[in-house]
Parts: sequence; C-alpha cells; structure tokens
Amino acid sequence: MELVLFIAAGVVSWLVFTWLLRVVKTTLKTAFLVASVVMLLQITIGVGPHQLWQAVTELPQQLGQLLSNQS
Repeated sequence: MELVLFIAAGVVSWLVFTWLLRVVKTTLKTAFLVASVVMLLQITIGVGPHQLWQAVTELPQQLGQLLSNQS
C-alpha cells in the first residue's frame, strides 16, 4: 500500500513540476515578446511604454464607440 502511494505521489509531483515548467516557459516567452514589441515601437516611431499602455486601456472604449456607430 505504501509503495503504491509513493509511486502515485511521485507521478503527481512529476506532472505538477512539468506543468509548472511549461507555464514559466510560456510566461517568459510572452514577456520577451512584449518587451521586444515595446522596444521596437520606441526605437522606430518613438512610442513609449506609457503611450502604448494608455492606448491599450482606451481600446475597449474605442471599440464600443466604433460598434455603436455602426448600428
């Protein structure tokens, strides 16, 4: 009984560990991609992080206005 429990705990631990590694890997890839886009925008057209964040936060309102004007 203890051997089965030990093996099950090992399998569950391994699954959680591999899932955690995938999450961390995906998070780092996304963070790197966002940083690259922000840096590219800043270098090429002079748009800073603050301006970009402001545009992102205003996006739902602008989309709502766009959709209400089309009706």
